[in-house]
Amino acid sequence: MAIQLGTAGPDEVSEVYQASRSTLIAAGVFSCLVNILMLTGPLFMLQVYDRVLASGSVPTLIALIIIVAVLYGYYGFLEFLRSRLMVRLGRKVEEKLRGRVFDAVTTHALRKTPGIGSQPLNDLATVRQYLSSQGPFAFFDMPWMPFYLGIIFLMHWMLGVAALAAAVVIFVLAVFSERATRGPVQEATKATVKAAVMTDEGRRNSEALFSLGMVGTMRDRWIAIQQTALDHQTIANDAGGMLGAASRVLRLFVQSGILALGAYLAILGEITPGAMIAASIIMSRALAPVEQAVANWQQFLGFRKARERLAQVLKTIPRDRQLMKLPPPQGRLSVENLIVQIQGVEKPLLQGVSFTVEPGEGIGVIGPTGAGKSTLARALVGIIQPTRGHIRLDGATLDQREPDELGAMIGYLPQDVQLFDGSAAQNISRFQPDADPDAIVRAAKLANVHDLIMRLPDGYNTPLGENGARLSTGQRQRVALARALFGEPKLMVLDEPNSALDAEGEAALDFAIRQAMQRGAAVVVIAHRPSALAAIPKMLVLADGKMAAMGPREEIMRKVMVRPTTAQGNVERISAVAQGEANG
Repeated sequence: MAIQLGTAGPDEVSEVYQASRSTLIAAGVFSCLVNILMLTGPLFMLQVYDRVLASGSVPTLIALIIIVAVLYGYYGFLEFLRSRLMVRLGRKVEEKLRGRVFDAVTTHALRKTPGIGSQPLNDLATVRQYLSSQGPFAFFDMPWMPFYLGIIFLMHWMLGVAALAAAVVIFVLAVFSERATRGPVQEATKATVKAAVMTDEGRRNSEALFSLGMVGTMRDRWIAIQQTALDHQTIANDAGGMLGAASRVLRLFVQSGILALGAYLAILGEITPGAMIAASIIMSRALAPVEQAVANWQQFLGFRKARERLAQVLKTIPRDRQLMKLPPPQGRLSVENLIVQIQGVEKPLLQGVSFTVEPGEGIGVIGPTGAGKSTLARALVGIIQPTRGHIRLDGATLDQREPDELGAMIGYLPQDVQLFDGSAAQNISRFQPDADPDAIVRAAKLANVHDLIMRLPDGYNTPLGENGARLSTGQRQRVALARALFGEPKLMVLDEPNSALDAEGEAALDFAIRQAMQRGAAVVVIAHRPSALAAIPKMLVLADGKMAAMGPREEIMRKVMVRPTTAQGNVERISAVAQGEANG
């Protein structure tokens, strides 16, 4: 039952505790004074029974009341201070870790790590809420149990033995409570996390659920997992509630028993009536931290597991490094023997891919489904780290620049377009708070989406809704293209940029690609439909994760006759022909 506060450790949560050591020390000092002041009531009762009633002195009673009022006022002030300190500690933990936790959530979403979802954010909230509650005070006050028991021993050894026996029994109940609830709480937490992941998936894929008649099936799966969590949580709550009730009953019985034993000793003349009352009150105070710990045990277990999960997930995310700021790139992209492999999978997704794109040049990447085209796009923008080989921008590998700095130099249009719940201007400007309005409009015009935005109710200030729900699929793709063009990045990576565009949109795309190359950007376009590659002078053919062919666009396209109606089939034929030539 040792709380993990202020302990040394390699994880970032412990580091925050270490940095807050002065706060914890101050809370400990205030707890010391609070526990000493808790003797005010017993000592007052002792004086009233043994001195005031015996002497009948009203002035003594008045003096004692004044002293007690002052001491209780001081006690209340110190309680407020230590509560305030713990609230500030919880706040500091969240302020120090929330940025890292956000990075962890987004990074694991990028990696598609199962079982993570938004759980780190919930864990951080759990840690803060527990630290800011009354729960930690039980552990601050528990070391004072021997102090109170020692005072009871000083009154009479029989009272001390009885109090010690009661404390041991209640402590054993607390340990048993921890063991009885540990397993069910862990199982309930696992099921809760799994249910939360399913909820996020259902929200993201709501169209498929409704259109394919999957709502009932997925609902039943979700309910089954939630039921598992509920069953285990109920078992844990029942066990904790039973032991908590037993602890409270035992404490009340012990308090009355101490009073009865004190009365017996007072009858024998071994202690005074005041000592009898004082011993009962002190005993209640001595057992209060244990009872409070048992009552808050579920919250403590939740805090401990949340802290452990938080520490583990933060270890998987590298901390920000202090990198030397490099000059802005000119736009020379170099891919050197690139190999991308998923851990645990023997066959690489990409193997031996090498090419160079000079500033102002472009390369089109084609290949059949599963050839590794989107994997290449994700690697070029730093989403996927190479297993071997290098991707360089003006000679520097991508990890030599700060992620946000690198992202500002790249214009990326993913195959799965994702917009954010903000205005059109915010989405295009990548939510930069001081974005130049002229740059926003210029990017929108290059993507031929300016007129569309101006027809919205509030123009560029119109909220687009979650994932651009206000727009059609083609309109979302054009806004995402404008976002990729914003800031005139030196590297453009467009993955299936015309998959949802009409003829007008494809004309705008072709214009935007030509403009990007004219201003000196390196452009990589991945496409199934050859119309997206009209402005691209060089082509790379991928097949089974390997380079099947690379050369001038006309030479690659001449290998077979390409018709727009059979674009996918022709791409596969190009790949097959090129692969055959490479092998033969």
